[in-house]
Amino acid sequence: MSTPVSQGLAPGAMLGILGGGQLARMLALAAADLGIRAHVFAPEADSPAFDVAARHTVGEYEDEAALARFADAVDVVTYEFENVPAATAAFLAARTQLHPGARALAVTQDRLSEKTFVSGLGLAVAPFRPVDSLVDLETAVAALGRPSILKTRRFGYDGKGQVKIAPGSDLAEAYEAIGHFPAILEGFVPFSREVSVVAARGADGAYAAFDVCENEHRDHILAFTRVPARLTPGATRTAIEAAHRIGDALGYIGVFAVEMFVIGDGESVIVNEIAPRVHNSGHWTSEGAETSQFHQHVRAVCGFPLGSAARRGRVEMENLIGDAALRWRQLLAEPGAHLHLYGKRDVRAGRKMGHVTRVVPEKN
Repeated sequence: MSTPVSQGLAPGAMLGILGGGQLARMLALAAADLGIRAHVFAPEADSPAFDVAARHTVGEYEDEAALARFADAVDVVTYEFENVPAATAAFLAARTQLHPGARALAVTQDRLSEKTFVSGLGLAVAPFRPVDSLVDLETAVAALGRPSILKTRRFGYDGKGQVKIAPGSDLAEAYEAIGHFPAILEGFVPFSREVSVVAARGADGAYAAFDVCENEHRDHILAFTRVPARLTPGATRTAIEAAHRIGDALGYIGVFAVEMFVIGDGESVIVNEIAPRVHNSGHWTSEGAETSQFHQHVRAVCGFPLGSAARRGRVEMENLIGDAALRWRQLLAEPGAHLHLYGKRDVRAGRKMGHVTRVVPEKN
């Protein structure tokens, strides 16, 4: 039986990672820096994380025999995506340590559960109503007005699984567009921009938040993250404290992100979504912080002390989407640019192929 994370693992331990994409790849690389070996479990034989892991297993998340062998071979399991099947999480948690735990998955996999949880902590969120039928949608729109956003409760990301309810929108068509799945209607929030807090919580309750970062999306996909965000000192404290309360309430172990909307000219924020994993908007930490989000996550789930989250300067992270990654030679020649390519073989429109960070030291 593995050593409890609260007592701390040691270099040489095996970290199991569910999912084999770019986040798992960067977690495996960070683990290697700390003397931790990575064993990646994913269904895709060409998973980018396999290239840098000590071991890998190709298997379906419902394959209990493969999961049992995986659990027996590792000291702790983490994951790179929030839609881990609940049965998979429960199966692994019964056999080895799973961090973050199943509760974080249960809360964040369902938008209604997530909004209810966050508002229950006394934190500001957009007004919302559950939608399980067309009649529910009509009632919710009457209560929240137009414009508003209809979202599936599960499996939505990068703008998928949602439709805007504008003046004149046909509600039956909107409900059809999301496939009649259980949904949530969110009232429109007149926000000026989007920010996120990427933070870590250890098994001992230690908390370390990176500076609030500002995010620019294009076609519903994150294009740029810039740090620090344009917020008042008061709003900055509110954002970081909101993430702290969320992490404590979930009993969270690892790195997570809280996406927020900025109201007005940076005077206040409201919580939008929680991501129970390392996050695209935290990629700037690779060179822009004393400890990257990937090293911080490995530290947390292995029971190591958390590292400093101090920022090293003004930072910009650019996502390389689709054929933007073909600029790799130009980026390598750019002074001060730090290129990260994910090892994906096929370049496709909308696919995250890599990122580049640029750090400008601040003058004292």
